[in-house]
Amino acid sequence: MKQMFKAAVAVAAVAAAMPAMAQDEYPNKTVEVITHAGAGGGTDVTTRMMMIRGRRLLGQDMVVVNKSGGAGVVAMNYFKDNIDNDHMLMTFTSGHAIQMAAGKTGLTLDDMRPIARGTDDPQIFMTRCDSEFNSPQKLVDAMKDNAIKFGTANLGDIDQISTYVFAKEAGLTQPTIVPFSGGGEVATQLVAGSVDVGVLNLAEAAAQIEAGDICPQIILAEEGMSVIPDAVTSYSLEIPVSFSTIRGFVAPATITDEQAAILEEKLVEAMNHSVYQGYLTSVGLDGKSVVGSEAWGKQMSNMVKAMGPALEELGLK
Repeated sequence: MKQMFKAAVAVAAVAAAMPAMAQDEYPNKTVEVITHAGAGGGTDVTTRMMMIRGRRLLGQDMVVVNKSGGAGVVAMNYFKDNIDNDHMLMTFTSGHAIQMAAGKTGLTLDDMRPIARGTDDPQIFMTRCDSEFNSPQKLVDAMKDNAIKFGTANLGDIDQISTYVFAKEAGLTQPTIVPFSGGGEVATQLVAGSVDVGVLNLAEAAAQIEAGDICPQIILAEEGMSVIPDAVTSYSLEIPVSFSTIRGFVAPATITDEQAAILEEKLVEAMNHSVYQGYLTSVGLDGKSVVGSEAWGKQMSNMVKAMGPALEELGLK
């Protein structure tokens, strides 16, 4: 009888310890993922694809929390207000970088811990294939003394900022900016001849490129893109300017090193899975988009730092 009692006590002790052990594991509850886009928007869809395998690898559910408004400011302020939540991530984008550089949110880079990047979609200067500026060198030469027309999606966004910084760094004449309602319209108006150059991401002009109407000329990045081998990079022209439409995960700076390491390892693994890689291929990107915290954090910092002076000089800050 005493032996049975001892065994029962031992089993009870193990059972009592099991919940405590589970609570020590991380993550141990649902992970919230904050986005500034409404349901179905580009960032919302990409975020859901970025985390689609993350649930399985982290062993916990991940849910998108949409906080739209203020071009990302509402989402960033919500993130800052919940900075002690160690089960919260946010999808950081180039739009967030602009608002941060403009001082429109109290959130700073020091409040965030970079985890992993999911997309890196470079800004590309494109022309009509039959244009007089139908080569990278012809385009640069034309910009030396002429304020040629550049089509961008809206004013004060990454298209305008990247164009401004490129011309400034190269010592070229600042182009005349013609804003449109989005990348799709920029591509359409470029083909129609309303502008000389379109500042576009690859997917925004995929149909026109395939049709032979639009030719990518200069990629604002250090590395080229295999799907458009005739385009050159800004760095190859000795113009060290890099701007991309980016999306990646950040966590509150208050999480521990161990927690950050777990999130990075599992989410990078999730985005290297064939499911997410297939999604990247479908939008004209490849596996180079996925990087860990070091490269992601460096890009975030460089982008915010580059945008601050540009916004001020453009009178947008």
